[in-house]
Amino acid sequence: MHINNPREQEFVDKLVRKGLLIPTGVAGVYGRNEVFEDVIHRFDDFITVSARNDMAEVIRFPPVLNRKNFELSGYLQSFPQLAGSIFSFEGTTEEHEKLLDTIHEGKDWSIYQKMTDVVLTPAACYPVYPVAAARGPISQAGCLFDVMSYCFRHEPSTDPARLQCFRMREFVRIATADEVVQWRDAWIERGRRMLEDVGLFVISDVANDPFFGRGGRMLAISQREQRLKLELLVSICSDENPTAVMSCNYHQEHFGHIFGINDESGNCAETACVGFGMERIALALFHTHGLDPNRWPAGVRGKLWH
Repeated sequence: MHINNPREQEFVDKLVRKGLLIPTGVAGVYGRNEVFEDVIHRFDDFITVSARNDMAEVIRFPPVLNRKNFELSGYLQSFPQLAGSIFSFEGTTEEHEKLLDTIHEGKDWSIYQKMTDVVLTPAACYPVYPVAAARGPISQAGCLFDVMSYCFRHEPSTDPARLQCFRMREFVRIATADEVVQWRDAWIERGRRMLEDVGLFVISDVANDPFFGRGGRMLAISQREQRLKLELLVSICSDENPTAVMSCNYHQEHFGHIFGINDESGNCAETACVGFGMERIALALFHTHGLDPNRWPAGVRGKLWH
């Protein structure tokens, strides 16, 4: 588990005292009050207005994913430490009694559960790729999706910006390599302007995903060298160690190859996604402008409460 530092704990304490975050007794899992949720919804609307002319297809998926598609995606090869599987009881009356006895004894009762056909969604874009593949060859213009979902990553932490369950608003582009990269690069600049418009100081950086194991280190180096993952960072718990609130990921042919997403000529399509971490952006706004949105700068409120 990520070990907290004094600044993280100080910020969490302030948020909890104000009622913005509600502890649940589990690291990285909080309830949010009406004010916190309102800020998220306001920024979500800001994203919608900013991207309106893109004419993306809007789809909203539940926070669970077809397990077979998840297994195909390659997530478990790269990030087994973050995955969340869903198990359920399917036993007999006798087994149910044994389960209850096991719980009463304080022992491990997971042996009485079986894997279901769904897993917790790790990123909002993951349900898009099999859906796009099922529709057949993509047009010459490609396609663009607007998705949002609660996501789960098993990453217990006392850092309020590193939640186990959080919301991601994503746009997913499927097209040729040149079109996908151009779209991704344009979103980096657009995202920077959006964050600066609400008074956040933004730093851009080349990044890598938290790949697992020895092989993961090589994947991380390769990802950085190819500039496949770009992030926009802002201050949340400290100015010295900013946090990524938006990422732009170029997958190349990874998902196109796995799920069989092809263009009309039979060529494998390439994909990229742009993701906003909604709770992180809200936390950055509270860190920068204070815990009472009614007292935020007029320019910021004008963008979010128009």
